[in-house]
Amino acid sequence: MGFFEILIAPTAAYIDPAATSAVISVVGGVVIAVSATAVILWRKAKKKVANALHIDENANKEVEEEIVINDNKN
Repeated sequence: MGFFEILIAPTAAYIDPAATSAVISVVGGVVIAVSATAVILWRKAKKKVANALHIDENANKEVEEEIVINDNKN
């Protein structure tokens, strides 16, 4: 019976603020990494679908002429 008493014994713990800020930093980093990966995968999937369906994103866009300005004073 003594073994089960050890498993269910009440305990108290102190969480150090430095450890808490480290955990928050790690969780934030993981969230940012997962978000960046999701965005990259979404863009790749969107591009593959657009290529498979022959959809051109720039089909109805107007393209302006390139303007070149020379400051040569000859």
